Amino acid sequence: MKKNYLHQTWQANKSLIIFIVLMSVFRSAIADWNDVPTGSMKPTIVEGDRIFINKLAYDIKVPFINQSLIALDDPKVNDIVIFESKVAEKRLVKRVIGEPGDIVAMNNNQLIINGNAVTYQVVNKQNNQTIYLESINGQTHKIQLTQQESDLRNFAPVKVPQDHYLVLGDNRNNSADSRVIGFVPREEIIGRSQNVVFSLNYDNYLLPRSERFFRTL
Repeated sequence: MKKNYLHQTWQANKSLIIFIVLMSVFRSAIADWNDVPTGSMKPTIVEGDRIFINKLAYDIKVPFINQSLIALDDPKVNDIVIFESKVAEKRLVKRVIGEPGDIVAMNNNQLIINGNAVTYQVVNKQNNQTIYLESINGQTHKIQLTQQESDLRNFAPVKVPQDHYLVLGDNRNNSADSRVIGFVPREEIIGRSQNVVFSLNYDNYLLPRSERFFRTL
């Protein structure tokens, strides 16, 4: 009786079951999206953004577990990476600032990488915050600083260990990143993001922000 019931259930729902399994495998090992509930990556990523995760950016992995089968590439400085942090006990989104072997320091919010001071250009000043263009290795991205003093604005030179990365949030005064959780192990990184898929405005009844749909990061 039980065998017949299972067979009938399978026959009646096999298309749906196959679709769910394939979609689960796809989201686990190939691509997914991630909700960003905090402002630690502002102004690049804002609260309510759903970002696309390319899970094949660095590895081919076993579905449903974060175990690499084949390494395809390694994270690079300026990449926005998504990782399952054991220290923070949650998934985080940050920008790679230091690769293995790099020596990184911060002096009053100015980065110094391998002895070279990073350059900054003011983009906008508004109320108590300033938006800068930060240039690292010839690539620029925006960061945000507030006038509020932060204990995170300075750290002494540190060398990034093998198979680890130093990551920071673009909202430098309000980000629990490597200054708080330490270096990120390569094995914790699950993918890279380069696009916002869609966005909901948390401050306006979750209405869509159409101007952020499919936005390049």
